[in-house]
Amino acid sequence: MAVESSPPQVTPDGRVELSDVGPIQDSRFFNPELAPVPVEQRTWTTYNFFALWMGMAHNIPSYTLAASLIAIGMDWVQAFLTITLGNLIVLVPMLLNSHAGTKYGIPFPVFARAFYGIRGANLVALLRAFIACAWFGIQTWVGGKALHVIIGRLAGDGWTNASSVGGQPWTLWLCFFGFWVVQMLVIWRGMEAIRRFENWTAPLVSIGFLILLGYVLVKAGGFGPILDAPSKLGWGPDFWKLFFPALMGMIAFWSTLSLNMPDFTRFGGSQKKQVTGQILGLPTTMSFIAIVAILTTSGAQALYGEAIWDPADLASRFDNTFLVIIALVSLVLATISANLAANVVSPSYDFSNAFPKRITFAIGGLITGVIGIVIQPWRLISDPNIYIFAWLGFYGGLLASVAGVFVAGYWVIKKTSLELADLYMDGKGAYWFNGGWNWRAVLATLVGSVLAVGGAHGGPFPADGLIPFLKFLYDYNWVVGFAAGFLVFLALKDTTAKETTR
Repeated sequence: MAVESSPPQVTPDGRVELSDVGPIQDSRFFNPELAPVPVEQRTWTTYNFFALWMGMAHNIPSYTLAASLIAIGMDWVQAFLTITLGNLIVLVPMLLNSHAGTKYGIPFPVFARAFYGIRGANLVALLRAFIACAWFGIQTWVGGKALHVIIGRLAGDGWTNASSVGGQPWTLWLCFFGFWVVQMLVIWRGMEAIRRFENWTAPLVSIGFLILLGYVLVKAGGFGPILDAPSKLGWGPDFWKLFFPALMGMIAFWSTLSLNMPDFTRFGGSQKKQVTGQILGLPTTMSFIAIVAILTTSGAQALYGEAIWDPADLASRFDNTFLVIIALVSLVLATISANLAANVVSPSYDFSNAFPKRITFAIGGLITGVIGIVIQPWRLISDPNIYIFAWLGFYGGLLASVAGVFVAGYWVIKKTSLELADLYMDGKGAYWFNGGWNWRAVLATLVGSVLAVGGAHGGPFPADGLIPFLKFLYDYNWVVGFAAGFLVFLALKDTTAKETTR
């Protein structure tokens, strides 16, 4: 039988809260950051969620995501189709997992306890956290590069061509670490500071990208040379060979958020507000940044004879210093906004979930920042093929199996009904399973992950795949991982249901 510290209160719109958290406050799996958000503090509006997505989507890695498709040979139609379809697909599990955050006021790692167990949730939470750390490092690196170009335009060649350390000018390393410190100061002030930062930067972040596009259009002589540029792949076998793994990469770009959106929707004023804000936010903002990046990169290809997929590198070639500075300042703000929301909030909660009594949200953010440096992000984003097919494709397949378990568990097995207090119980309750672990969820995740990424090939992986007979599945890694995780966990629903009533 489920154990409750007090009867839950249910609002007319279906949101649930605990009237008294006192009985679970002493649990080692409880701290104020992980506690359910009281209904009166769930104040985020439709605009807050729209602004959140605008802030997360309009950043340099989103730009490079679209630009990289041009760099590997697609034309503007093929690239736009691939990105738009990927965003529409990933929006589905994202909205399904967002529901629990708004209904119960809980973050992602606490939500994971319902399926993996109180302790087992750390497995997926830390997996998600380390991926976010890598993304934090990537965002900080590209933001630092943009800052380096800005200062170089003002300080001259002495700054830009400074002596090399570790293969890069020492001034670039200085910008990288300076950019890192600014973000740590914001995250140290907490979640409310992030929300305010998102609100005021959201309307401004498009300016830099539009300046880049405008400059390229003028220099290239309008849209004609851009839109007329033929695909290097055509629409035959060469295109379809790249389309499906590229599509998986586009889905993987936001597959992290498809898991941890409860970290944000727990503050939602209603289900309607969070759903509407996300539907208005993700597809529209990503489609906008995609078309801007695609047209800009195609224009750069017409101008310079090569697809320059890094906007900082592209801007550094412009003649007008004023436009370069305005564009890149906007991009720097955009990158800070996206990094804080997409890559610091989640791991901060995740690390806190691992040691609730020792790691606060702020300390979790600091851990994220340190790991983001150690992981050497400049290597992950050094090549578009590694960026899409190795980095995005591999982790996308891993997280897809977790998403499959979540959707099967919450919507099919639990039918959106959770025992809120039991999510924090130590040694008892509906989600303790066997010693705090639900091995069935772990097994479903393992099966889904092996099928999805076992055949990883190309880049740092063997040409024949890690597991050769699974190589053909890797081009469909996200779909394979999600379907396998969903079906395996669903197949075990009877035994899982019996255990959770002990």
